[in-house]
Amino acid sequence: MFINLAKNNKRGQVSIEYVLVFGFVALVVLITLGVGMEYSGSIKDNIKMTQVNNFASKIISASESVFYYGEPSKSTITSYLPESVEGVEIVDNNILIELRTSSGLNRIAFPSNVPISGNISKNDGVKNIEIVANETAITIVEEDG
Repeated sequence: MFINLAKNNKRGQVSIEYVLVFGFVALVVLITLGVGMEYSGSIKDNIKMTQVNNFASKIISASESVFYYGEPSKSTITSYLPESVEGVEIVDNNILIELRTSSGLNRIAFPSNVPISGNISKNDGVKNIEIVANETAITIVEEDG
């Protein structure tokens, strides 16, 4: 009887050790996955923000160049607008872009040193944008592509 009790004790100890090791490994894996997912979301947001900055900077730079060349100058640029953009407006010589990120909705203004007006759709993808100099301002028009 004493020998049977010792055998059962050994089996119980092995089972508890197995459960503890498995639990520890599972905890480490879950923490690693959580950190990886958070880091992945941050990287995706940085990529979207960089794409939006490039998009607006190309338009502003071309608008300023065309404005200083004067009427009837015009230029066509091709630029990429990422997904998650919820709005693009041109207001008071600024390009306003609303971008959805993991932290929520961000509204970013890109100021221009010259008067600009026009419309750009919020649809993602590659866009052909025509920038035309008028007497007193720049008109920005999205071409159908």
